[in-house]
Amino acid sequence: MKKKETLLATAFLMPALTIFTIFIFYPICKTFYLSFFQWNMISKNKKFIGLENYTDILTENSVHKSLINTLIYIGLLIVFNFILPYIIAYVLAFLVSKFKGFYRTMFFFPSIISLVVASLIFIWVFNPMIGPISKIYELLNLKPQFWLKTNGLVMVLITLITAWKIFGYNLILLLAGILEVPTELIESAKLDKVSNLQIFLYIVIPMTSSTALYVIVMTIVYGLQQVFVPINVLTQGGPNNGSTNLIYSIYQYAFTFFQTGRASALSVITMLFFFILISIKIKVLEKGVYYEN
Repeated sequence: MKKKETLLATAFLMPALTIFTIFIFYPICKTFYLSFFQWNMISKNKKFIGLENYTDILTENSVHKSLINTLIYIGLLIVFNFILPYIIAYVLAFLVSKFKGFYRTMFFFPSIISLVVASLIFIWVFNPMIGPISKIYELLNLKPQFWLKTNGLVMVLITLITAWKIFGYNLILLLAGILEVPTELIESAKLDKVSNLQIFLYIVIPMTSSTALYVIVMTIVYGLQQVFVPINVLTQGGPNNGSTNLIYSIYQYAFTFFQTGRASALSVITMLFFFILISIKIKVLEKGVYYEN
């Protein structure tokens, strides 16, 4: 029986293991292998240079700029796609009594829109000449800003595009977690005249922390996957590397400069960096996570 169960389990696992090996494990191993070579993806010959790609990457100023931009992007993404939907989910769950379904639909709707379309919408909205934001600036007697040409603002715009895309999905997940909080606790707190802010901080957040941990990790992972499109469509990393990040730098090294070895080395460094970052985040945050039963 044990042999039959083992064979049956293996048979069920084989399709998933095959896909994982071909599309994930093998590319990772190949990337690690190529990181020790100098190659342009065209030549038949690869020149072994050892750790030179890694040392060059770690001393490259543009990579340092990409790392800083990536950390800024992650920080903004957590604000727009974790803290803000958390608050709105609480409001929809306990403070709004009418049109809840309508609000959920409207918040989730951007999730089905292509990132290219979202990028074009935002470039119109923030157009310094004809965009709605420029009209608000005019009403306030302020000079419109060139968002795509200004360091700092361009990173905010890129984050807003990806955040708009992911916002609805995170909101639904957090709302589902908040709705699982026993209503008796909320009603008891209100009878004791506890404020809505205190209910959110001391009841809702602790009891939905397991959902929140999942959402914050997926926000970082999914956000880094999605950010390539708006950068490639709108800025190509400009101005002066003001909107580039580690993901886009890998693409530039590989398909713009044809430096496959450096691209592979940066991919390995990026993978290790985010693995360590997310592992630390999970280890720190999970200490205060509440799991039912």
